[in-house]
Amino acid sequence: MIIPQLIYSTITNKCPRCHQGKIFESNNPYTFNKPLLMRDSCSECALRYEREPGFFYGAMYVSYAIMSGIFIMWFLADIMWLHMTPLFLGLLVTLNMALLFPVVYRSARIIWLNFFVRFDKNYSLRSKVLDSINESKSIIKSN
Repeated sequence: MIIPQLIYSTITNKCPRCHQGKIFESNNPYTFNKPLLMRDSCSECALRYEREPGFFYGAMYVSYAIMSGIFIMWFLADIMWLHMTPLFLGLLVTLNMALLFPVVYRSARIIWLNFFVRFDKNYSLRSKVLDSINESKSIIKSN
């Protein structure tokens, strides 16, 4: 199933191919020390996250969909139950979007990456085996 793997990768900040390496430097999107800094590649399977220049422009559409969903939920809650003034609703939605920006930014990039990369439970194991084989070859050549 693709959906549980996408959810796991998004929530845990893990590589979509091996579910081992981290995508962002920090797991906490609200840290003040580089909260939005992405790694170039996976530390476990060497997957390059930015496949080409401008690859993550598509993540803007995912981010737009998530933010629109937040707005629609607040709007429906207002119509059905809350009955706020338009100014207060606008301020509430704006504050919500500003506070959720780091989470949505990171989630949108991970979801976008998951559209193009599928989970392979054997990939991390294969890369470790290949690394050990290459290491053995280099030791043999040096001797």
